[in-house]
Amino acid sequence: MSEAILESQPKKNTKSATTERARNITQGSKTGVPDFSNLVADHRAYFLSGVTRSAEWRESQLRALHSMLQDHAEDFYAALWSDLRRNRIEADLVDVKCTTSEIDHVLAHFRRWMKPVPISTPYQLAPSHGEVRFDPLGVGLIIGTWNYPVMLTLSPLVAAISAGNCAVIKPSEVSPATGEVIARYLPEYLDSKAFSVVLGAVPETTALLEQPWDHIFFTGGTTVAKIVMTAAAKNLTPVVLELGGKNPTIVHSSANLKVAARRIAFGRWVNAGQSCTAPDYVLVFKDVAAEFLKHLKETLIEFYGDNPQNSPDLGRIVSTHHFDRLVKLLDSGTIFHGGQQDRNDRFIAPTILTNVSPDSPAMQEEIFGPILPVLEVDSIQEVIKFVNARPCPLGLYVFSEDSSVTEQILSST
Repeated sequence: MSEAILESQPKKNTKSATTERARNITQGSKTGVPDFSNLVADHRAYFLSGVTRSAEWRESQLRALHSMLQDHAEDFYAALWSDLRRNRIEADLVDVKCTTSEIDHVLAHFRRWMKPVPISTPYQLAPSHGEVRFDPLGVGLIIGTWNYPVMLTLSPLVAAISAGNCAVIKPSEVSPATGEVIARYLPEYLDSKAFSVVLGAVPETTALLEQPWDHIFFTGGTTVAKIVMTAAAKNLTPVVLELGGKNPTIVHSSANLKVAARRIAFGRWVNAGQSCTAPDYVLVFKDVAAEFLKHLKETLIEFYGDNPQNSPDLGRIVSTHHFDRLVKLLDSGTIFHGGQQDRNDRFIAPTILTNVSPDSPAMQEEIFGPILPVLEVDSIQEVIKFVNARPCPLGLYVFSEDSSVTEQILSST
């Protein structure tokens, strides 16, 4: 992208959200432990009043959320730049517009979704008739994440509103600037009797999980997901866990290698690799490995330049904790390209690793950063065996011009 993009980055919004934080967090007892029992009870009483069930209320809240995102887009751009150094084009595309587009879609269809669906009745139950009704669950807890902190926090809220529920929203403390913006504006636009925002870290999340919820939606990693699921089990609360995984990417000998390199580079290094659906490692057939690596390196130079630290298109690692974790993974193989780093700037250059052992640290955990291991394979069966020996990923990407190869891999993994 041009230098104009770099110059037009939003300035960080330094407006304090202290007042909003105090209003949206129910503080605890004398021990300092947060107590959210009254907050949840108030929302549940409002839900039981029946107000949230009407299509008119749902529509009004969806339109209000849409207005909030449009009216304060600049604040969200600034917050995303502060948290992740996400340029405004990406911030608009993957966070703001992605969420407003989802709201537009829901507004166009939710009244139809609300209608009961008739179903056939077994003859033993004649002359009764049956239907599936789509009733709201009640009060939900939405625990957001930091890598796409607008879209992955507010998208579940769109679903909760469209289904007629109340909700408490807990943005990630790892992306604090974005969390502050959500906490500042959401109460101004949405029905405060139905929705609250809670800021904080582990103590607040732990205290929230102690409450009796009708549904919990969590986006994040497996370690915290186990804590969420354990807490939910105490009340038999239904949960949605949107987690990560090591997504294999297969480059077959028949692939268009230049196209594969460009698409893999975009998927891996957008948001500095901090995407749950990003290609996590590449299995490339040996006879085309050298040419593929050449195209991949050329693509990275084209995308981010010879000095990627100065590129307006490359984000930053979200925290020094994650930076330190990722730097250790660089020792998992030979650095074919990249490897530069700057802890003070939370910068790691787009990096390609070769000669990577399947037992190396980079192959044992989801990388979630700008590092891509490339491993060579000899056959389709080796690919299938390699993928099936590991936990089921979120996605699998195949680059091949031979449809029989694609089908064989997809049907066997």
